[in-house]
Amino acid sequence: MKLTVVGCSGSFPSTESACSSYLVEADGFRLLLDMGNGALGELQRHIGLYDLDAVFLSHLHADHCIDMTAYFVTRYYRHDGGMAPALPVYAPEGAEERLTTAHGATPTPDSMSRVFDFRALKSGSFDIGPFTVRTEQVRHPVETYGIRLEHGGRTLTYSGDTGPCEALHELAAGADLLLCEASFLDGKEDIPDLHLNGREAGEHAARADVGRLVLTHIPPWTDEEQNLADARAAYPGPAEVARRGAVYEV
Repeated sequence: MKLTVVGCSGSFPSTESACSSYLVEADGFRLLLDMGNGALGELQRHIGLYDLDAVFLSHLHADHCIDMTAYFVTRYYRHDGGMAPALPVYAPEGAEERLTTAHGATPTPDSMSRVFDFRALKSGSFDIGPFTVRTEQVRHPVETYGIRLEHGGRTLTYSGDTGPCEALHELAAGADLLLCEASFLDGKEDIPDLHLNGREAGEHAARADVGRLVLTHIPPWTDEEQNLADARAAYPGPAEVARRGAVYEV
């Protein structure tokens, strides 16, 4: 699997990165994990507008899904041959209504579903293209899913947004790479069931015995170097902070 960091800023875009969005490729199949603020522009640095095969939206907060409204425009009003075919979009229940409302007036009430094939997420196992997928609901104020992707004997886990929880441990167990949110600073923010700090991300990685930890979704106002130091204090393996454009072979 090839993982490309399209965007990794938490809560709002920074001067260095769009919000959460991660491209995973295998066997010519392209799956996008989240499409937050600014992600659509960055995605075009890596693939064409119509090269995606599926989208997974971990939850419906704007910093993880809002650029789907712009992507709707590119697919509905495709300039080089008519409307694009419906793209599978795996998302929590109500995604179509949420995105339609966020976009504002659309040509018809079913416009979104003409270019996006919305498939409601639940905890469980299924396939997306060549990937064997497991999703579990994690701890966040809205319905949110972490995801485990397996292909060719390798495993990638993406936390989505979450506080500490057993579901994340289960998704990450033995993963080759854990792409894990670390929004908070240890000792500064302490809000249950909202986000992880660097120490907690490191503790999850250590307990799950993952091969590599990549911290992501760090807001511009959070000290990423302190978060990384806290993660490394808890996790003995290789750990780093996600950067826009970084590529990982999993």
